[in-house]
Amino acid sequence: GGLILFAIFSLVMDVFKIGYYSSFYSCLSAIKIIYPIVQAIFVVVQTYFLWTSAKDCIHVHLNVTRCGLMLTLTTNLAVWMSAVTDESVHKAHSKLKKNVTEEIFRWFLKVGMKSSSAEECNCNSQICQIFKNGYFWLYPFNIEYSLFASAMVYVMWKNVGRFIDHHSHHIHRLKFRLFRRTFFVGIVLGLIILVSGLGVLVLYEVQVNSSTESRKKSQALTMYYIFNIVCLGLMSLVCIGGSVIYRFDKRDMDRHKNPTRTLDVALLMGAALGQYAISYYSIVAIVASTPRDTISALNLTYALLMIAQHTFQNVFIIEGLHRQPP
Repeated sequence: GGLILFAIFSLVMDVFKIGYYSSFYSCLSAIKIIYPIVQAIFVVVQTYFLWTSAKDCIHVHLNVTRCGLMLTLTTNLAVWMSAVTDESVHKAHSKLKKNVTEEIFRWFLKVGMKSSSAEECNCNSQICQIFKNGYFWLYPFNIEYSLFASAMVYVMWKNVGRFIDHHSHHIHRLKFRLFRRTFFVGIVLGLIILVSGLGVLVLYEVQVNSSTESRKKSQALTMYYIFNIVCLGLMSLVCIGGSVIYRFDKRDMDRHKNPTRTLDVALLMGAALGQYAISYYSIVAIVASTPRDTISALNLTYALLMIAQHTFQNVFIIEGLHRQPP
């Protein structure tokens, strides 16, 4: 389901890219227009393949299957790297345009900072601007799709030739009831936090980018940090509570080989390392800085809570992944 969701947004992004590049067909190479078309076909074919074959443990033509899956995996990683690079260059250009004059910006482009020949073409029409802004806003979905597909293809690659121990393999049908008391409360609280977070983010972006008064920017930062500190504190308490409940709920631990679970743990820890690094550098910068105001104190609390929340959350999730179903 998650793969299909990201695939749909990736296809919409490809449509926007085709529309944007088609506006410059006279001053662009044909490959710029062909690339999003081929990428859209690849997304459709790969999504269908993963939807129908993700759970297969293949036992014929092992070497050919492994080669094909690894080729698909590296293709997804190449698409991911291309999307990240393109988005980063676009953000660098946008920031450069705000900070330098038009003459200096053109000189930078001539020196070698342009990412594609599309920068030389003029995008003056309204529909062209919509296509341009639209596909850059959709880049994160394409990035997530590539990572999502890479993880699933990797698990398929690990499952080639794998024999499952039927004595330890249990199939449990999870019965999801939306209005059961515990589920309903959790969903409602989660939606409240989600909507509140989006509202705070919009207010923060509007006040920081549109306001020229330092007082309003300071108020926006204070609101942003307080909201995140409250959310991180609640998340940490919930994860600690879940780990405590695990101690009273005696279940057997599943220690058997499971490629999906191994990949989940590796990705979970790898993703946390980036946030640990950001929080660590923030703490060093705050401690080393001279002004000690309210914003610095909130930033320091936020960084410390971010480390604590990721630690408690990872412990809770990893322990849950290794527990047998009821």
